[in-house]
Amino acid sequence: MAIIATRLGKVRGREDAYGHSFLGLRYGDPPAAARRFLPPIAASAWNGVHDATRYPNRAMQTDSPGIFKRDVPGECSEDCLFLNIYTPAPDNKARPVMVWIHGGAFVRGSANEYDGSVLAMQGDIVVVTVNFRLGVFGFFGLSGFGSEYAGSESNGVRDVLLALEWLRDNIADYGGDPGNVTISGESSGATMVMSLLAVPAADSLYHKAIGHSATCVFREKTDRTEQLSDCIGVEPNQLLDRLKTMPANEIANINFPIGVYVDGDVITRPTMEAIRDRGASGVPLLIGSNLREGTLYTLGQHTDKEHYSGFNRALAKETLLGADPSTFLAALRSEFPTSSPGTFHEMIWNNMFRRICLIAAETTSGAGCDAWFYRFDMPADLPGMEDLGAAHASELAFTFNIFEKLETHSLIFHDRNNLEVQRVASVWSDAIARFVASGDPNGGDLPHWPVYDNNDRSCLIIDRALRIESDPDEQMRSLWNS
Repeated sequence: MAIIATRLGKVRGREDAYGHSFLGLRYGDPPAAARRFLPPIAASAWNGVHDATRYPNRAMQTDSPGIFKRDVPGECSEDCLFLNIYTPAPDNKARPVMVWIHGGAFVRGSANEYDGSVLAMQGDIVVVTVNFRLGVFGFFGLSGFGSEYAGSESNGVRDVLLALEWLRDNIADYGGDPGNVTISGESSGATMVMSLLAVPAADSLYHKAIGHSATCVFREKTDRTEQLSDCIGVEPNQLLDRLKTMPANEIANINFPIGVYVDGDVITRPTMEAIRDRGASGVPLLIGSNLREGTLYTLGQHTDKEHYSGFNRALAKETLLGADPSTFLAALRSEFPTSSPGTFHEMIWNNMFRRICLIAAETTSGAGCDAWFYRFDMPADLPGMEDLGAAHASELAFTFNIFEKLETHSLIFHDRNNLEVQRVASVWSDAIARFVASGDPNGGDLPHWPVYDNNDRSCLIIDRALRIESDPDEQMRSLWNS
């Protein structure tokens, strides 16, 4: 185990064939007790040697283990403002830095689920994964209870902003370059990336962005005090007092919809407006989605579910960035009249991620910055996952090239012994690392990937045969615009 001297104190990390890892570095003081629901505060230096060999606390979250039950290291706690660093060496080489923001619908997930060691060593970059507040702790607005709670809808975003500030000041101690930082994430983590594009305080802290299956921020904040009060059984004027005294696990298990909003204090405008505002001074964007996003939610089953009807409409409205989805839903049903309830639900998930990612690529390109657009098509092939196809989150093992490392707890959908899987993972993760380094993914065994523009709409298809297709979304675009 390596001990290094840093600006904040000495740190003991792990060292193995995949480089060095420093786990559980505190970037913020515990946002608990009197600090619950307030903006995060930067952590201080420490005395002695900090042990960074074990995964840190995860954010408080629902007891549900998610769709695939698996053990994840780290206890759940309000004291969760930690990050993990994977680096080839804690030297003065000033490597490009990739900051990973985990998904989980803003209510579950953690940095601890992503092993960045293979990607860091393979690409000679530094990979950082971040824990931040989830659920009501990180994404509920309480500004009606006083100015100190202004922007509390975006406390989870504030946490990541604080982590980026910590990296600006400290990542050089771990072999990273604070002047070459890429923010990246998947699902709600990618939505966090797209939200950070609309946070002026973050503009100088990153230089490129990657979104896997992203949505974006577009809703104006509304006062949701009454809804949450009804949910937990208190009068609206008693809500804050009740939330401040409730056990953390009870708050984590409140069944209440969470998302990102234009709060006016942290996130100042919708994502697409922010991209247009920044114009050519914005950042390069690599973005895309998976061929069958929705099977993670249907598990490839065709049967109807009670929640599908209302959920379909909500997802379709998200697809259209808040517009009435009635015409789009009718057009989709008309185009695919024999689709089963499960398949129809799956298609709406697919369309939501696909359309928003495409609009982000269009808007970035139109603003004068380079954008690269992809679609992940490689179907799952592990036993029990054959019906999923290229499901939501199935590309992540390729992004981090986890197939190279047997001792990992990261989720995989593909057979690591399959030579085609190994080859595609190597090519794709190399492309990610090149983008992190230079803002251009091209090179190596990747077919030449043109920047996105509205004429040929070039899209990289990630499958056994990686290829470029022109406007693979033409059919769906006509339905979106119906």
